[in-house]
Amino acid sequence: MPELASTPPSILVAHPARAMLALGLGSFAIGTGEFVIMGLLPEVAADIGVTIPQAGHVISAYALGVVIGAPVLAVLAARWGRRALLVALMLVFALGNFASAAAPGYASLNALRFVAGMPHGTYFGVAALVAAGLAAPGQRARAIGLVMTGLTLATLLGVPLAAWLGQLFGWRAAFVLVGGIALLAAAMIHREVPAIAAPADASPLRELDALRNKQVWLTLGIGAIGFGGLFAVFSYVKPTMIEVAGLPLAGVPVVLALFGLGMVIGNVLGSRLADRALMPTVGGMLVWSVVVLVAFVFTAQSVVLGSINIFLIGTVVAIGPALQIRLMDVAGEAQVLAAALNHSAFNMANALGAWLGGVAISAGLGWTSTGWVGALLALAGLGVFAWAVVDARSRPAVGHKGPVRVTPPASGPA
Repeated sequence: MPELASTPPSILVAHPARAMLALGLGSFAIGTGEFVIMGLLPEVAADIGVTIPQAGHVISAYALGVVIGAPVLAVLAARWGRRALLVALMLVFALGNFASAAAPGYASLNALRFVAGMPHGTYFGVAALVAAGLAAPGQRARAIGLVMTGLTLATLLGVPLAAWLGQLFGWRAAFVLVGGIALLAAAMIHREVPAIAAPADASPLRELDALRNKQVWLTLGIGAIGFGGLFAVFSYVKPTMIEVAGLPLAGVPVVLALFGLGMVIGNVLGSRLADRALMPTVGGMLVWSVVVLVAFVFTAQSVVLGSINIFLIGTVVAIGPALQIRLMDVAGEAQVLAAALNHSAFNMANALGAWLGGVAISAGLGWTSTGWVGALLALAGLGVFAWAVVDARSRPAVGHKGPVRVTPPASGPA
């Protein structure tokens, strides 16, 4: 099927719901691959002969792959058709996970997780642009939230399932499962997503123009720092709940599912709130993050209260759709790079949170010290948010064309 030009204001799509489902399956695969390792750190550490905090470096390696891969691939693929790019990214992700399952040791596993992480940010960025184009006026955040639902459902369904398989058959089986889901997603995207060409004047230099915009950097800073608190706690949730609260090993999938449920609810509510009041949603979620992360320090001694708190920490993901829309609004013509960098920032938060949490634990501050680390990161993110608000008020609004609108036909197939 030839690529459709992106210049017309509307592209007819016969089944936009199926296109959104295909995009969501891709985010489900990526979400499962990103988060499953957090529930298998003890098994990974024992198998490759390192400590649990050292095994946490595997999380950081994946996150750094996202941080570096998002801008590099977004710029290099600026002229690619959107569907072709999404399929290629999903195939690379599948290959990276299959290879991770065969990694012989610590160094190779870190390297392969880095490679598997590289397509992550660009996939979500391009998928967000396509989803926003499919959306009705005034519902961009909700459309992006639907794509992100795949990510949040991964924490509710995919991660507990993969963690269960990992406990039964070894952690490597979890990555084989992720690779298989990614292959299915690539096939669905090729079948259901409309073939949209890049803008005629797209170029790497135009995408790089986003990096000259101060508001882009401030928005990225909010995500990279403020969102790190969630990862400081969640990266070590399994050993914390087992060692401090006395959670039995069989209860770990339940706690992971509660975190996923919190993400699903947070994603739905956050996307709706962002369509109504974008910046207040960002600021409000940072304050909420401080509250629930501090609370974890005191609730982690109880299986019930700690599990409820993990659910509440999951709702912090509500900030995601809001920051995605904010980046698209301030990025001018550099839509792909800006959208991809949002997930680069989130995975910088992943790397930062996992690393600082591990530093606190290794320093002898205890498993629950991750709550204090997380709260400090959320407070720092709130400071960057305040800076962004003050800076935005001192300058005129940034105009942008936004994503191409993609709408279903009034009747009949496209």
